Amino acid sequence: MAQQQSKRPLTSLQKAVNKEVLVRLKMDLEYKGKMTNVDPYMNVILVDATEFSGGNPSATYGKVVIRGNNVLFIKISSDFPM
Repeated sequence: MAQQQSKRPLTSLQKAVNKEVLVRLKMDLEYKGKMTNVDPYMNVILVDATEFSGGNPSATYGKVVIRGNNVLFIKISSDFPM
């Protein structure tokens, strides 16, 4: 049986810089956009971002800074259809 390598979440996120991501917040908001930066606290910067509330687009932003302690999860573009 092949041994699986564990993935470190921060390493995976750092490799996803300049890719499209979906960020789900604890307060039931979602943002889709290009992640331009992520730090060890999982603070995220998105550009050309769309905000979704209840699954519907509610606003667009040129740049969004999301504080890491508000993040529920982050999906990298290969995980969802754009």
